[in-house]
Amino acid sequence: MIIRRLEDSRVVDFAGTEGITKHIVIGPDDGSNEMVLRHFDLEPGAASPYHQHGYPHLGLVLSGIGALIDADKNSHPLSAGDYIYVNDDEMHQFKNTSNEEFKFICIVPSRGEEPAAGIK
Repeated sequence: MIIRRLEDSRVVDFAGTEGITKHIVIGPDDGSNEMVLRHFDLEPGAASPYHQHGYPHLGLVLSGIGALIDADKNSHPLSAGDYIYVNDDEMHQFKNTSNEEFKFICIVPSRGEEPAAGIK
């Protein structure tokens, strides 16, 4: 069993993006061989790259206001309490559209945190 506070989690580089902090809260280093629990903080104006990959995301917005950009480049508003599912190979992008931090949890299969997984 593992109980961890965010401030005690590992911060990792997020593909060289500016204004994004990515935490691995629980992952392979903890013995979780199937799932990875991640926490993202996006500063005002920050956005992940518009990308896709071969694994799904499950997410929960914790605070702030943002958007999820879909495969047709439509913007879907997000706010605290919204749950998210992004399917395998679906183009997507997360954006902070407010003047406050945008925070969300993202759960992926462990292959989503392997070095060969590309943009995460």
